[in-house]
Amino acid sequence: MTAQDTATPETAATAASTPPGDVPAWWRQAVVYQVYPRSFADADGDGLGDLVGITDRADYLADLGVDAVWLSPFYPSALADGGYDVADYRDVDPRLGTLDDFDAMVAALHARGIKVVVDIVPNHTSDQHAWFQAALAAGRGSPERARYLFREGSGPDGAEPPTDWESSFGGPAWRRVEDGQWYLHSFAPEQPDLAWDHPEVRADFVRTLRFWSDRGVDGFRIDVAHMLTKDLTEPLPSAAEIAALPRDGNHPLYDRDDVHEVYAEWREVFDSYDPPRAAVAEAWVDAERVPLYARPESLGQSFNFDLLLAEPAAADFRRIITDNLALAARSGSSSTWVLSNHDVVRHPTRYGVASRGDGLAPRERAARWLVEGGPEADLDRERGLRVARAATLLVLGLPGSTYLYQGEELGLHEVADIPADQRQDPTFSRTDGAQVGRDGCRVPIPWTPDGTAFGFGTGGAHLPQPAWFAEHAASTQEDDPDTTLGLYRRALAARRTLQGAERLDWVDTRAPDVLHYVRPGGWHVVTNFGAEPYPLDVPDGARLVLASVPEAETQGGTVVPPLATAWFATGA
Repeated sequence: MTAQDTATPETAATAASTPPGDVPAWWRQAVVYQVYPRSFADADGDGLGDLVGITDRADYLADLGVDAVWLSPFYPSALADGGYDVADYRDVDPRLGTLDDFDAMVAALHARGIKVVVDIVPNHTSDQHAWFQAALAAGRGSPERARYLFREGSGPDGAEPPTDWESSFGGPAWRRVEDGQWYLHSFAPEQPDLAWDHPEVRADFVRTLRFWSDRGVDGFRIDVAHMLTKDLTEPLPSAAEIAALPRDGNHPLYDRDDVHEVYAEWREVFDSYDPPRAAVAEAWVDAERVPLYARPESLGQSFNFDLLLAEPAAADFRRIITDNLALAARSGSSSTWVLSNHDVVRHPTRYGVASRGDGLAPRERAARWLVEGGPEADLDRERGLRVARAATLLVLGLPGSTYLYQGEELGLHEVADIPADQRQDPTFSRTDGAQVGRDGCRVPIPWTPDGTAFGFGTGGAHLPQPAWFAEHAASTQEDDPDTTLGLYRRALAARRTLQGAERLDWVDTRAPDVLHYVRPGGWHVVTNFGAEPYPLDVPDGARLVLASVPEAETQGGTVVPPLATAWFATGA
């Protein structure tokens, strides 16, 4: 290397976690593709994606090069919250298929070397769940109500909620039933919270984990893993008092230490299989508490969401990468990297919405853009996608697992112009439109540039698709390696050759807008977040492996263009 790019004890930051045993678990370095089943592919033409549609696209997933597929909920549901209101944890929503369809999908994916991860939603059930219906019928003080968090109301006649707590989707966190009691719902009213100090609740979820493990599921993603256990000892604190409490393991509602008693029991279940079933926590907790969920005796891995909040800037990305590799090392796990998922504005749009000098982070700026109706004048689509491609290559080179969200490989932006009467996210209705919700990233993805629902299915799509989807359709990108789909395929194929230790060393670029790290074996990743080309002298024999834009040069060295990432290799 030249003086321009040097690794020194002061500038090289190394982070590593050591997997137990001689063979690393499959999930440590996996690329996991999230399928939102209702919006992926519709085989029966009813407007909703289904399991047969996923099976039909198994070759597409294999050609993409992913290691695993994570399915968002496909269980029976009234769809009060996109399937996260589960009415039966051990069945398939009949609109999406049958258990036989599930088995066929698993077999098709396994035949192509793709693991299967399913979503478990343990904080709450649907209000249509048999347990909750029994609780309503049984009345006060019944064993049926003890599985949920029923309380008496406040005020002289109990007509007011027990507390002034707000739900995560807006509005009160309590709903009153006919006999006058109230139940807690941390999310939508149709999602009553379970009482995790109840032995029947714990035993039933163990049965659920075994049910799906026995059907060949390789792992589980645990929804809001930090919220299961609660302490509702009276007197209950007010919302202001709740907000002021530290989240140190003793908070009455969030990230309690006793939740890990649940996960220790689950880990025994996971480890009773050969190979052990994997699990990853969706836990929005303070950084120092992330390793508790990622320990081998707990769930084993925990999502790192920091990049969802970050500016596309060298300093932000370097800090987040360094911090999260260190957290993973503390737990003995590997980190996870996420740029988009079913809950956030797609990252090309986050990066493409123009700043107005308001100091907002990209996620907040994009959320405001959506509320204002997604004005096209405020979105630079080309720039947003260019930055997104650069960020994706930066992340795919990192040690740890990477989670992709369906459609990001097509370069999809957020769909902003969904009419109010067609929005489905409860956040929209419960905040009177002050928050438009997550429908814009859940629109069924385009497979062809024409035809009904852009090839999603013959019966239309359950959320409206915009005309600009045609230029992003999968079939139009199949044969061009420079399309976003082509880039993802080439990146995942190249990543498979990167089988070194789970560590990296930072290289000092002497340029504030440029990041450069090297992985064991001589694999270099350079990202230029700046506005000017970055000339990088490389050692003799170095080869350019891949770049996020086609104009990267190798003659006499490598030039990394503005808003671009290049991979090059110096090893064999």
